[in-house]
Amino acid sequence: MKILIVEDDPSIRFGLEEVLGVEGYQTAVCERGDGIVEKTLAAFLPDLIVMDVMLPGRNGFECCRDLRAAGVRLPILMLTAKSQEKDKVIGLECGADDYVTKPFGLHELTARIHALLRRATEFSSTPAGKAASFRIGDCHIDPSNHLVTRAGEETPLTPRECGLLVYLYRHRGRVLTREQLLTEVWGMNAAGVNTRTLDQTVAQLRKKLDDPVASPRWLLTVHGVGYKLAP
Repeated sequence: MKILIVEDDPSIRFGLEEVLGVEGYQTAVCERGDGIVEKTLAAFLPDLIVMDVMLPGRNGFECCRDLRAAGVRLPILMLTAKSQEKDKVIGLECGADDYVTKPFGLHELTARIHALLRRATEFSSTPAGKAASFRIGDCHIDPSNHLVTRAGEETPLTPRECGLLVYLYRHRGRVLTREQLLTEVWGMNAAGVNTRTLDQTVAQLRKKLDDPVASPRWLLTVHGVGYKLAP
């Protein structure tokens, strides 16, 4: 599998190339966040993007948002020195699937990359990934193309958002714990994982489904337990 590294720090970039090479991945690198990312993407055809936030030319948030708007559905893992929750929320709003805060451990980073790639592969090759379109309220969900259509307007879903929505739909009406959702959709051992990642992803889905945060109709919070999709 192939990974595109978008990082301007030479030491981090070299370290990522070395570690991912040992893991068996092919890599290509970009040192800026401007149009060279799209050019490299088209030429290299990666399976996943690892992207820093602070980049010359265009920051990682802007770059991620532009890629999603252009229809790029690859998993995107953000590297950020910003540990505040609002910065992580911005990353998810821009379409990132996951993030790792600097300084990060290489074992954690490679584990998250493995999980993203595994889930992307499983989702595309399983019945969930090939699920027929379905409706939630007045929204039409197209899992194959990672799209939500409402009132004729299409909104792209990230692979993580799409996987979570399909999983909730397949188990609609059932209360699913945070640990279940992290394990089944994120592919993580839920022990020690910050479940705010899940909560923030649900918040992004509510926006895309026009499901009011204050009084949601479809993506319901079961306090102290997890979430369920209203039948």
